[in-house]
Amino acid sequence: MRKVTYSMSTSLDGYMEDPDGNFAWGVPDDDVFDAHLDDLRETGVHLMGRRLYETMLYWEREEDDPGWSEAEREWAARWSALPKVVFSSTLREVSGNARLATGSLAEEIARLREAPERGVIAVGGTDLAGQAAHLGLLDEYRVTVHPVLVGGGRSYFPLGTGQVDLELVSTRTFGSGVVNLRHRVRR
Repeated sequence: MRKVTYSMSTSLDGYMEDPDGNFAWGVPDDDVFDAHLDDLRETGVHLMGRRLYETMLYWEREEDDPGWSEAEREWAARWSALPKVVFSSTLREVSGNARLATGSLAEEIARLREAPERGVIAVGGTDLAGQAAHLGLLDEYRVTVHPVLVGGGRSYFPLGTGQVDLELVSTRTFGSGVVNLRHRVRR
């Protein structure tokens, strides 16, 4: 059965956006970007809400940026080709290799777990991840911690899910001080 992961960057104090909605402090250097690209290579489908969908449209442009590195070009090609499921009550259509969710989060994940396709089912965005966590649907948390304190904003960790016991799977420390942590949910 395919595992469901939640992967986002966070500040050391646990926020994916600062109080002004800024996340520029989390822009990865080349080494961290390569690690994110490794995660993307193992992803079979990505579930997200409207905000993350609209943010990630940057990678779906027809023309690539002449300033992009080879890794960024690979990211854009893989991201564009990756199937995406968007959960939104306001969008009526999406573009590229995305589709609007037709069922609840639990129904969509159940369908995807049973589908013959391969790869991780990635959930992005705190609201959707919070719903998945509350329903007990997340199998792994992948946290990229940046060495910055932003003092508030949008929390990485879903609130109101109660205690979730985790088992450390791996750690990776980058020269920039960024740390990648993977924890499996203990069941």
